[in-house]
Amino acid sequence: MLFRKDIEPRCAYCCRGQGISEREVACVKRGVVPAENSCRSFRYDPLKRVPPRPAVLETERLKPEDFAI
Repeated sequence: MLFRKDIEPRCAYCCRGQGISEREVACVKRGVVPAENSCRSFRYDPLKRVPPRPAVLETERLKPEDFAI
């Protein structure tokens, strides 16, 4: 998921931008822009993208019958 080709362009994970805050990015080309902004100069940097957190297993709802064969 992190290295897929069809990534939606966002300044938040562009190699030309540096995060100022969660909502703003300092872009080499455009200056200070919103993190969800993008332009034609977008270059994806997979190390800047934070993947969504995995789902939490709800063990309270599980019963021993769920594990029986």
